[in-house]
Amino acid sequence: MDNTTVLHSLFDGYAAHPDKPFFHQPIERKWHTFTWADVVQQAQRIAQGLHAQGFEKGDRIVIMSKNCAEWIITDFAIAMAGMVSVPIYATAGVNVIEHVIKHSGAKAIFVGKLDSLDAAKQAIPQSLLSISFPYPTVECHEKWGDWIKAFEPIENPYMPSAEDMATISYTSGTTSLPKGVVLSHKNFASAADNVITLFEIRDGDRSISYLPLTHITERSLVAVFVRRKVEVYFTENLKTFVADIQHASPTGFSSVPRLWSVFQAQVISQVGAEKLDKMLKLPIIGKLVAGKIRKKLGLHKARTFGSGAAPMSESVLAWYHRLGIPINEGWGMTETTGLASGNMPFSHEDLGTIGKPMPNIEMKLSADSEILIRGDLVFSMYYNDEQATAENFVDGWFRTGDVATITSTGAYKITGRIKEQFKTAKGKYVMPVPIESLLFANLNVEQACVLGAGQKQPVAMVVLNQSCKRKAKDIVQSLQGTLAQVNSQLESHQRLDFIMVCSNGWTVENDLLTATTKVKRSDVERHYSWLFDDTRPDGILWEEDLH
Repeated sequence: MDNTTVLHSLFDGYAAHPDKPFFHQPIERKWHTFTWADVVQQAQRIAQGLHAQGFEKGDRIVIMSKNCAEWIITDFAIAMAGMVSVPIYATAGVNVIEHVIKHSGAKAIFVGKLDSLDAAKQAIPQSLLSISFPYPTVECHEKWGDWIKAFEPIENPYMPSAEDMATISYTSGTTSLPKGVVLSHKNFASAADNVITLFEIRDGDRSISYLPLTHITERSLVAVFVRRKVEVYFTENLKTFVADIQHASPTGFSSVPRLWSVFQAQVISQVGAEKLDKMLKLPIIGKLVAGKIRKKLGLHKARTFGSGAAPMSESVLAWYHRLGIPINEGWGMTETTGLASGNMPFSHEDLGTIGKPMPNIEMKLSADSEILIRGDLVFSMYYNDEQATAENFVDGWFRTGDVATITSTGAYKITGRIKEQFKTAKGKYVMPVPIESLLFANLNVEQACVLGAGQKQPVAMVVLNQSCKRKAKDIVQSLQGTLAQVNSQLESHQRLDFIMVCSNGWTVENDLLTATTKVKRSDVERHYSWLFDDTRPDGILWEEDLH
């Protein structure tokens, strides 16, 4: 394994090509380019600013912002100062912000682009030194621009060893307050090895950074960007998202299943499902149509495509494959520094699986079919939590909490999480994820959550994509067909009593999704607990009709 740390690669690149473009940041629809020299020298100045506050090696410094060039520059600066970065999601609520700041023992916080300032205003204590990025944000003690002007570049930046702590990355916390995952520079180097090798990342490739840098998937790519001189484009906001992708024309693109479903719904709403299906079946016209769709999405230059964070319906994967977009489903966790297995190189035979383990790790199944993992990717401990660390390791193997099977090709297929399975009134366990995956075969379904702890049968909550005309005859018929099709594939105790169409989507803002867009099952269950108060009819129900 190449144990070269991000900083070593950064300074090597700076020495070799200081004037080469590195970051591209849109501000009010104008693109601003940061060269390698700009990035390194700004990081050195911010590092000097941290030293000037009297902070010491190992001190924890928080970053809370949506993705931007300054986010990564600050991460570099914290490492140059010999300190440890602690990211917080830009969408985090008050309790999470307060918990991470207190639990990590943070000495300062950098605050940048936020969709809402309310939580940050309430949760960040005045006693904590705050530094604002050069965007509209909460009022801070210090400003980024002032530090850049006031401090000279640090003369002797700290150059970390592979074993040094790089970050404390807090999990998204689907069931409880997030735990602090301690990751080393070796963990990140190992993660970079995997991505560069399997995705064949080339010098001069282009990437668009929009998945939260706080999330380990995006964060682990920073080492890839540096080692392969990847030009990084950032997005300005949700409204400019597609335009920013088109401008960047990335050579690789990964997302979460929900966004892939949104893209799919947009295409279908503009072309029509039947019309598109007919056109794609025509040899020449099909290729032209697929190419136009990829270009409209800004993905015409992409060689590789990925999806993670949650299972993706095989029908959706097959749909994209027809467009010349073979999506590699990958799997990983904060505790594995991101990608730990993937369907890469892409194999149609392994569609719907998470593929095979990365070359530098070992994976196996426990007697209870839980995925166990060990290797250079795997974290060392939960910060200040010996009990959780001990509970999650067995004989040197990390217990992932994911339940899986292994296919005949050696690929792993996740069937759910141990904590998510529930027992119905019949005393039998139900794993919700496989059932939800079957529901996603209906292209009208954007979100799904199967519930039923203590109930006579499971039920499904679904959110339809925005292109659907609610209660339209064809929508109702398609859902009825889906319910019948899903139940025909399930054992009697797994079969759904009904599908309820929810009036509103589940979002980070209404606290039904984590910052990484995972469904908070316990919160969804509490939100819809009234459903189980009375006997409900079978079939397709609409939330607005039940209140």
